[in-house]
Amino acid sequence: MKKLRLSPLLFRRIHKWVGLILGLQFLLWALSGSMMALLDKDKVGGHGGGMSHSHPLPPGEYYDVAALPDGEPVTGVVLRDLGARPVYEIESAKGTRLVDATTGENIRVDQDMAREVAMMMNEAPVRKVSAIAKPNLESRDHEGAMWRVDFADAENSSAYVTLDTARFLVMRGDTWRTWDFFWMLHNMDYLNRKSFNHPLIIFVGFGALWLSGTGFYLLFKSFSRADFRWLRRRRKPVATRRGG
Repeated sequence: MKKLRLSPLLFRRIHKWVGLILGLQFLLWALSGSMMALLDKDKVGGHGGGMSHSHPLPPGEYYDVAALPDGEPVTGVVLRDLGARPVYEIESAKGTRLVDATTGENIRVDQDMAREVAMMMNEAPVRKVSAIAKPNLESRDHEGAMWRVDFADAENSSAYVTLDTARFLVMRGDTWRTWDFFWMLHNMDYLNRKSFNHPLIIFVGFGALWLSGTGFYLLFKSFSRADFRWLRRRRKPVATRRGG
């Protein structure tokens, strides 16, 4: 059996193929980073038309929370606005529900309410309202079921609203989707597009480190003493005769 010898030739062969593979990823890093830098940061922010979702609560007496039916143990109560309408957000073991803070009546979050909440963030016409059981790539930073409200605007914007509490989550548009595609190429997380320290990018990072180390090794092995002979050359001083 021939013994494997760690020679500059072996390192050069491995370095060549590793450099080819990682070079493609270096190209993708440069391309994706450049594209993300060129996109409009305000459109990438994905917040639609810049309208405000929060409203001050109107003055007056609110329904007494203690008078609500005791069908289940309550673990938390939040008084907030739903547009210009004050509501209680009541948490229990069964989930979260909304109650009108002035009448005590339960509020059902349907398509019309999701549309109303989304239109507070975008004045464009609504094209479609649909319910999704779990977050998609566009709403991956949030949890639970939600409404997706699609707008007929230049950005093809989509607003996401929680299914049970009608809270606005995020607005996404075509510019953000373009940015997100290049972000996927940049951080190499092709499934979730969230992690920057997953095994693949760690492996490529150490591969780049190895490539740099062997590159320096092969660089010095490529030179010989003859290449530096010119450094040792010195002009001989010209002798001058003094007159007299």
